[in-house]
Amino acid sequence: MLKQDDTVQSKSAYWCVMSGSDIWLKENRIPFGSNEELGIDSREAILIGEHDQKKVYWINESSLEVELEMSSIRECLHFEQDLFLLVSKAAQYSHMTQTIRFCPQCGGRTRLNHNQLAMQCGDCRTLHYPRIFPCIIVAVRKENKILLAQHPRHKNGMYTIIAGFTEVGETLEQCVAREVKEETGIEVDNIRYFGSQPWAFPSSLMMGFLADYKNGEVKPDYSELSDANWFSIDQLPDLAPKGTIARELIEYTVSQISENK
Repeated sequence: MLKQDDTVQSKSAYWCVMSGSDIWLKENRIPFGSNEELGIDSREAILIGEHDQKKVYWINESSLEVELEMSSIRECLHFEQDLFLLVSKAAQYSHMTQTIRFCPQCGGRTRLNHNQLAMQCGDCRTLHYPRIFPCIIVAVRKENKILLAQHPRHKNGMYTIIAGFTEVGETLEQCVAREVKEETGIEVDNIRYFGSQPWAFPSSLMMGFLADYKNGEVKPDYSELSDANWFSIDQLPDLAPKGTIARELIEYTVSQISENK
């Protein structure tokens, strides 16, 4: 539960100081210590969970009187999974407070409701919960090869797998088939669920799938991709970073090919 904690002043804890999807890190780690040690005014701190039996707090940088050097939460991908999920939670709450400052229904000013995990309008009292955008991401296999794509935003030459947002009125499986078809021109079947990952860039939920090639020739949509092609597992390019569900899906598919499964 999201809540304020009266004991925050007296004990060491982890501090997720956020500005949207950016976070304050010390020596590439979540700052740990008491608020006095770290120079944090904890009056706006919110308890969001525990890691290693230590409390984890979220607070917006805008609530502090000091300027901090912020980093993208991509720098946290190597953290233990439970800690990265808490960082993602803090990022999504931060995004909520920044983007729902006024009520979409009446235009009134909103404030954080500490019991409902939502922004509440001070005029009409409507609660506005965090917006979560459902996305699919899929590893496609063709015999002993995997389909990988490169996006224009990946300036370092990194390749990953196909992903996209779910549209109104479609199932996740339909979204998988549509996104692969639209971006690469091929059709897939045997679509099956793999796992999920909160993706706080700014507020998505990535739902991972596996699929098999059905038919068609790879023809990248160059308005979306820089390249797309089949790759043998012994000739893989630079891949999505560790800690992402994209990398997990790629590694799982590569292992299945290696084991002839």
